[in-house]
Amino acid sequence: MTLAQVEAAARAAHSGQTDKAGRPYAEHLRAVAEGVRARGGDEEQIAAAWLHDAVEDDALSTQWLREAALSSRTKDIVLAVTKRAGEPPETYAARILATSGALLVKESDLAHNADPARLAVLDEATRTRLTEKYARMRALLGLVG
Repeated sequence: MTLAQVEAAARAAHSGQTDKAGRPYAEHLRAVAEGVRARGGDEEQIAAAWLHDAVEDDALSTQWLREAALSSRTKDIVLAVTKRAGEPPETYAARILATSGALLVKESDLAHNADPARLAVLDEATRTRLTEKYARMRALLGLVG
Protein backbone atom coordinates (compact mmCIF):
# COMPACT_ATOMS: atom_id res chain seq x y z
CA MET A 1 0.00 0.00 0.00
CA THR A 2 1.18 3.52 -0.69
CA LEU A 3 1.12 6.08 2.11
CA ALA A 4 -1.88 7.72 0.43
CA GLN A 5 -3.71 4.36 0.48
CA VAL A 6 -2.78 3.80 4.12
CA GLU A 7 -4.03 7.29 5.00
CA ALA A 8 -7.29 6.67 3.14
CA ALA A 9 -7.79 3.32 4.88
CA ALA A 10 -7.10 4.85 8.30
CA ARG A 11 -9.43 7.79 7.66
CA ALA A 12 -12.18 5.43 6.48
CA ALA A 13 -11.69 3.09 9.44
CA HIS A 14 -12.00 5.97 11.94
CA SER A 15 -14.74 7.80 10.02
CA GLY A 16 -17.26 9.33 12.38
CA GLN A 17 -15.02 8.89 15.44
CA THR A 18 -13.98 11.84 17.58
CA ASP A 19 -11.26 12.33 20.16
CA LYS A 20 -11.85 13.24 23.83
CA ALA A 21 -12.24 16.89 22.84
CA GLY A 22 -14.85 16.09 20.20
CA ARG A 23 -12.53 16.70 17.23
CA PRO A 24 -12.52 14.34 14.22
CA TYR A 25 -10.21 11.44 15.08
CA ALA A 26 -8.45 11.70 11.73
CA GLU A 27 -6.87 14.95 12.99
CA HIS A 28 -5.02 12.95 15.64
CA LEU A 29 -3.88 10.37 13.10
CA ARG A 30 -2.59 13.11 10.79
CA ALA A 31 -0.77 14.83 13.65
CA VAL A 32 0.93 11.60 14.73
CA ALA A 33 1.97 10.79 11.14
CA GLU A 34 3.31 14.33 10.67
CA GLY A 35 5.11 14.07 14.00
CA VAL A 36 6.80 10.84 12.90
CA ARG A 37 7.84 12.48 9.63
CA ALA A 38 9.18 15.57 11.46
CA ARG A 39 11.19 13.33 13.82
CA GLY A 40 12.90 11.66 10.85
CA GLY A 41 10.70 8.59 10.59
CA ASP A 42 10.65 6.51 7.43
CA GLU A 43 7.65 5.51 5.29
CA GLU A 44 7.04 2.30 7.26
CA GLN A 45 6.84 4.28 10.49
CA ILE A 46 4.60 6.93 8.92
CA ALA A 47 2.25 4.20 7.68
CA ALA A 48 2.21 2.70 11.17
CA ALA A 49 1.44 6.14 12.60
CA TRP A 50 -1.65 6.41 10.42
CA LEU A 51 -2.75 2.96 11.66
CA HIS A 52 -1.48 3.17 15.24
CA ASP A 53 -4.93 3.13 16.88
CA ALA A 54 -6.85 1.15 14.25
CA VAL A 55 -6.58 -2.30 15.84
CA GLU A 56 -6.76 -1.01 19.41
CA ASP A 57 -9.98 0.88 18.65
CA ASP A 58 -11.43 -2.06 16.68
CA ALA A 59 -11.55 0.20 13.61
CA LEU A 60 -9.63 -2.49 11.70
CA SER A 61 -9.17 -6.12 12.64
CA THR A 62 -5.91 -7.91 13.23
CA GLN A 63 -6.88 -10.07 10.25
CA TRP A 64 -7.14 -6.94 8.07
CA LEU A 65 -3.68 -5.91 9.26
CA ARG A 66 -2.22 -9.38 8.64
CA GLU A 67 -3.60 -9.44 5.09
CA ALA A 68 -2.85 -5.81 4.20
CA ALA A 69 -0.16 -5.09 1.60
CA LEU A 70 2.12 -3.55 4.20
CA SER A 71 5.65 -4.37 5.22
CA SER A 72 6.09 -6.76 8.12
CA ARG A 73 7.88 -3.95 9.97
CA THR A 74 4.87 -1.63 9.64
CA LYS A 75 2.59 -4.41 10.88
CA ASP A 76 4.94 -5.15 13.78
CA ILE A 77 4.96 -1.47 14.79
CA VAL A 78 1.17 -1.24 14.70
CA LEU A 79 0.86 -4.35 16.86
CA ALA A 80 3.56 -3.12 19.24
CA VAL A 81 1.76 0.17 19.92
CA THR A 82 -1.64 -1.54 20.24
CA LYS A 83 -2.59 -1.68 23.92
CA ARG A 84 -4.11 -4.95 25.09
CA ALA A 85 -6.92 -5.18 27.61
CA GLY A 86 -5.61 -5.54 31.14
CA GLU A 87 -1.99 -5.18 30.06
CA PRO A 88 0.31 -3.52 32.59
CA PRO A 89 1.97 -0.32 31.28
CA GLU A 90 5.40 -1.86 31.89
CA THR A 91 4.62 -4.77 29.56
CA TYR A 92 3.25 -2.40 26.93
CA ALA A 93 6.35 -0.18 27.14
CA ALA A 94 8.69 -3.19 26.94
CA ARG A 95 7.00 -4.39 23.73
CA ILE A 96 7.35 -0.93 22.17
CA LEU A 97 11.02 -0.74 23.13
CA ALA A 98 11.64 -4.25 21.72
CA THR A 99 10.09 -3.44 18.32
CA SER A 100 12.21 -1.66 15.74
CA GLY A 101 10.67 1.70 14.84
CA ALA A 102 7.82 1.61 17.36
CA LEU A 103 9.29 4.05 19.87
CA LEU A 104 9.24 6.94 17.38
CA VAL A 105 5.56 6.29 16.59
CA LYS A 106 4.62 6.13 20.27
CA GLU A 107 6.68 9.24 21.02
CA SER A 108 4.75 11.16 18.36
CA ASP A 109 1.45 9.79 19.67
CA LEU A 110 2.26 10.84 23.23
CA ALA A 111 3.42 14.27 22.08
CA HIS A 112 0.12 14.94 20.35
CA ASN A 113 -1.95 13.45 23.17
CA ALA A 114 -0.14 15.64 25.71
CA ASP A 115 -0.37 18.82 23.62
CA PRO A 116 -1.45 21.53 26.08
CA ALA A 117 -3.88 22.97 23.52
CA ARG A 118 -5.65 19.60 23.24
CA LEU A 119 -5.66 19.03 26.99
CA ALA A 120 -6.92 22.55 27.73
CA VAL A 121 -10.41 21.80 26.40
CA LEU A 122 -10.89 18.84 28.77
CA ASP A 123 -12.27 19.04 32.29
CA GLU A 124 -9.65 19.36 35.02
CA ALA A 125 -9.97 15.80 36.34
CA THR A 126 -9.55 14.28 32.88
CA ARG A 127 -6.71 16.64 32.05
CA THR A 128 -4.87 15.72 35.27
CA ARG A 129 -5.45 11.98 34.80
CA LEU A 130 -4.23 12.01 31.20
CA THR A 131 -1.23 14.23 31.94
CA GLU A 132 -0.10 11.78 34.63
CA LYS A 133 -0.76 8.77 32.38
CA TYR A 134 1.25 10.23 29.48
CA ALA A 135 4.12 11.29 31.77
CA ARG A 136 4.31 7.79 33.26
CA MET A 137 4.43 6.19 29.81
CA ARG A 138 7.10 8.65 28.66
CA ALA A 139 9.19 7.69 31.70
CA LEU A 140 8.72 3.95 31.08
CA LEU A 141 9.88 4.50 27.49
CA GLY A 142 12.89 6.60 28.56
CA LEU A 143 11.47 9.71 26.89
CA VAL A 144 12.44 12.22 29.53
CA GLY A 145 12.79 15.95 29.06
